[in-house]
Amino acid sequence: MTTSTQRTALPPIVDRETWRRERDHLLAREKAHTREGDAIAAARRRLPMTPVPPVTVQGPAGETPLLEVFEGRRMLMAYFHMWHDGKPYEDQCEGCTFATCHMERLDYLHARDVTYAVFCQGSYADSAPFAEFMGYRFPWYSARDSDPALVDGRGFGFIACYLRDDENRIYETYWTTGRGVEALTTSYHALDLTVYGRQEKWEDSPEGWPTVSGHQWRLDGRPIAQWSRPGVTAATGASCCGD
Repeated sequence: MTTSTQRTALPPIVDRETWRRERDHLLAREKAHTREGDAIAAARRRLPMTPVPPVTVQGPAGETPLLEVFEGRRMLMAYFHMWHDGKPYEDQCEGCTFATCHMERLDYLHARDVTYAVFCQGSYADSAPFAEFMGYRFPWYSARDSDPALVDGRGFGFIACYLRDDENRIYETYWTTGRGVEALTTSYHALDLTVYGRQEKWEDSPEGWPTVSGHQWRLDGRPIAQWSRPGVTAATGASCCGD
């Protein structure tokens, strides 16, 4: 992925008083957006929940009841990760890689009684080495052979949230997909604060603003997050970690 080779466009230059006035005008809109987000989150906390039947996933200890994935915490957030059977690591889902690679620090979730885990579409035998290659520290499971009630007809690439009650009955409380998954992607939220934004073609940006060429989540043929992993060679883009 490279940026445009054209001369970089710049915003208008104004004195600081004018800049502050324009910034304050936008700040009022940002505050309104934040308050609306708070209101939506409040409504989310008031959603009903639905029971989850007894289901299992495959993990390092084999077949694992969903209750054990909670690791003793009250809540569970699971990302359902796509998987392409028989494909090398560089051909695995770049969107799922983009979302999950951000979940490096789980301390704040754990402090709020939330466990984060990934349920992969591929088998555990095939996908667990990929998680190790990526350096993921969160729990990784396979939902390949799970009861269909777990996925409930949804395509992989979504977040689902669960709650267990005092009798260890499990309920699904929320799920989201598409751009809802951006809740995990702090890089996007940070880029949105910069002058050039995400630099993607769909954005409403001024004329001449730089945009990435190629896939927004890939660089030289592989998901961007993989380039910092041991075993990746710049010459070929290949990894030393199997296929």
